[in-house]
Amino acid sequence: MMTTTRRLSFAALPVACALLAVTAANGAAQQPQAAKGTVEKITVHGRALDGNLEGDSPDRPVIVYLPPSYTTQPQRRYPVVYFLHGYGANADAYARVLALPDGPDRAIAAGAREMIIVLPDAFTKYSGSMYSSSLTTGDWETFVARDLTGYIDAHYRTIATREGRGLAGHSMGGYGTMRIGMKRSETFNAMYAMSSCCLMNDPAAGRGSGAARSGQPGPAPQASPTSETSNRAAGPGRAAGPGRAAGAGRGGGLANAPMAQAAAWAPNPHNPPDFFDTPTKDGELQPLIAAKWIANSPLVMVDQYVPALRSMRAIALDVGDKDTLATTNRQLDAALARLDVTHTFEVYDGDHGNRVTQRFESKVMPFFSQHLAGDAR
Repeated sequence: MMTTTRRLSFAALPVACALLAVTAANGAAQQPQAAKGTVEKITVHGRALDGNLEGDSPDRPVIVYLPPSYTTQPQRRYPVVYFLHGYGANADAYARVLALPDGPDRAIAAGAREMIIVLPDAFTKYSGSMYSSSLTTGDWETFVARDLTGYIDAHYRTIATREGRGLAGHSMGGYGTMRIGMKRSETFNAMYAMSSCCLMNDPAAGRGSGAARSGQPGPAPQASPTSETSNRAAGPGRAAGPGRAAGAGRGGGLANAPMAQAAAWAPNPHNPPDFFDTPTKDGELQPLIAAKWIANSPLVMVDQYVPALRSMRAIALDVGDKDTLATTNRQLDAALARLDVTHTFEVYDGDHGNRVTQRFESKVMPFFSQHLAGDAR
């Protein structure tokens, strides 16, 4: 395992295709008997998603984990971590991947702060929203940063300030974490991006040699065997998310990924029935459309958002050493270092999905315990 930490002289501020088989090692180590949290499934209307040209419902399923003391300490308020799921899966699948409620319960029993965890469902017509802003898919950036946070603050006892909110995600969700974290830093105070996909999206890179892996979502992990619920995660092209009943994308899994990306990054309301442009036409690269994909790459965007990144109390990145996305994650680490943005970066022994349950429990929750505002009573 390699860990690097970037620290500066100024005050520390402080991605879907085949499912992976995850062994019991993905679950966290046995911990003392944990107090029990609860899980609720709600629906949140996204004003920012109204009128999206794909026809996905703006009423989004959302899973909420409430920590053990939530029902017994009615005067207490809690920090909130918003967790963005990966491509080709939905919130239900990732609730199992994160072993809700058992995984967070164990982390709290081991010393992590009690917190609320919120998982919005971003499964769309083409199997994932890319958490981007588009006339075709809807404005997912604003849904997460305004509609969702506003609903949660109004209906749960949260610490309803920037200092009490963290943003995290895996794969496509790691991409969303970096994108929304940079662009909506006034809403979130710390972020943890796990195995981020899509850090560099160059349609020309894979021509003649297959798709460029850096621009494709990674394989979605299966549910942890430690979860109390069903071990069968909703797989790519199968997830029971919004959009499937209305007619989903052509094919499933990886077949949908280029269309999901085109819908997110090159919307065109005058190009029915898909309402997006693709970076190739009749086998020829379309330079302007390709440039739109590149412009939506965090490795390109990052230089434009240095003040926002520096305003974060803490930023963490990680990736498995056997992950096909490791190279671009290392490049993001290097870019943040070049820009003097304080952050931590860890390369661990694992692939794209076989450590997500374990690392959420042992790394992500302690990270936000340290860097989000404390419990308010």
